[in-house]
Amino acid sequence: MKQLISIALLSTIITYTSCNTAPVKNDKISAEITPAEQPSEPIDSSYDPAKGEGRFTNVKVSPTLNTAMAENGKKVYHARCESCHDLSADKRVGPGLKGITTRHTPEWFMNFMTNTDVMLDKDPFAKEQLKKYKIRMGNQYLGDEDVRDVYEFLRKNDGIK
Repeated sequence: MKQLISIALLSTIITYTSCNTAPVKNDKISAEITPAEQPSEPIDSSYDPAKGEGRFTNVKVSPTLNTAMAENGKKVYHARCESCHDLSADKRVGPGLKGITTRHTPEWFMNFMTNTDVMLDKDPFAKEQLKKYKIRMGNQYLGDEDVRDVYEFLRKNDGIK
């Protein structure tokens, strides 16, 4: 009986290994992936890349700078953002912030700051930055007012008066 089991097991192993038809190149198994087999990301038709994903859907921003908000935003920036983000376009750990208020809506910025992980997983621009800088931005645990104040400070940095 033991002999029969051994023969059956050996036959199964031989059959399995001989049926592997993947092309062999340089002693490594390689296989081409056809376009139909390539993984694709599901498209979320409800996602708005201009606003991002989060609770901010309609942020009111005055054409002129709110200096009180910008001053508080400056304090928050120096405490939470400055170690990784420069106010110029220069890279630190993450991208420089010069021009961010001209590239992104206040909703996008505030959603990114308060819903960072979801935005890094979903937003095309955030994903691109993650690939470029190779580090995820951590949650800063900022309140809504502080995030709005940082945005106002960055508007000042971008030349809004």
